[in-house]
Amino acid sequence: MKISFKVLIISVFAAMGMASMSSCSDGRSYAEMLSDENKIVNVFLADHRVITEVPADTVFETGPDAPYYQLDEDGNIYMQVITPGYGPKAVYDQEVYFRYTRYNMYYYQNPDDEIVGGEGNSQTIEAGNASFRYDSFQLPSSQRWGTGLQMPLKFLPLNCEVNLVIKSTLGITSEIGSVMPYLYNVRYYKRQS
Repeated sequence: MKISFKVLIISVFAAMGMASMSSCSDGRSYAEMLSDENKIVNVFLADHRVITEVPADTVFETGPDAPYYQLDEDGNIYMQVITPGYGPKAVYDQEVYFRYTRYNMYYYQNPDDEIVGGEGNSQTIEAGNASFRYDSFQLPSSQRWGTGLQMPLKFLPLNCEVNLVIKSTLGITSEIGSVMPYLYNVRYYKRQS
């Protein structure tokens, strides 16, 4: 059964609507939750250089002191290029494997809380592989990760490493309703034969 991109978008808006209804029970509207999310991201980005557009030649500054580039016009995703990668860029429907660690950005808003280790599959082989079909959202394996994790591959080849600030609307689809941004460290690979 093929699921179109339109169905994915409808699902996202349905999840946002459910989040809005559930947030009313704790006294906070969806708009208030989005405002809090923006504040959390702004607190983090205030400690970094931010460039509001992708370089025309897609030649990015790299390394741990590189700026965060805003990848979309709405400011839902920011990318810092750690290593630019090499080889070809991903093509439509190519299976892309990735290793990641992500951190709940709430801790940057509340510095008194203890920052715990991130979650993901970067640190341990037991966590297994993660993959998606690039720019194809017909399979649940691609849909579940949202669009944010795929966006760097529009600009960079495989074998790159990036840090990403991803707001909830572009994050893991099952978590959209939580309205929580995450900081990801991601490395992308093609399937090894």
